[in-house]
Amino acid sequence: MTTPLVITVISADKPGLVESLAQVINRHGGNWLESRMARMAGQFAGILRVDVANDQLEALRIDLDGLSAQGINVQVAISRQADEPQQRTLQLTLVANDRAGIVHEVSRVLASHGVNVESLETECTPAPMSADLLFKARALLGVYPQTDLDALRDALENLTDDLMVELQDAD
Repeated sequence: MTTPLVITVISADKPGLVESLAQVINRHGGNWLESRMARMAGQFAGILRVDVANDQLEALRIDLDGLSAQGINVQVAISRQADEPQQRTLQLTLVANDRAGIVHEVSRVLASHGVNVESLETECTPAPMSADLLFKARALLGVYPQTDLDALRDALENLTDDLMVELQDAD
């Protein structure tokens, strides 16, 4: 039997960081299934899903904790996948003038409509014809069949006059 794990990592970015993680996981026969990792502001952060044999779980945790001596902060959680009703996956694209609090406003609307944020990428970029910053977001959303997509779109668009919203199936 194996145990499914979700592992998060954050560290100052440096060469060999991913290899250090992979080495520890491999030493305990873990299977690296998927990951999302990125460098931002000199820091490296990642989340990964790993399966490990039950008899190797504790030794893997100890070795991952040992990476803190190298300045690598690791958290390990056992994955518990509950049986949930089937959700439809949508892709959300937003563009607006940047301002403080925009992520809070958008996430509040999503939560109030029972929408699950499965992934989220945001960035601020200069507007093409001005020095103003544009906030851009791309998200994958899990929505239940009973979710009123028109009401969701309206609620997002009503946050501000300059917010452009696109919702489409994420095929």
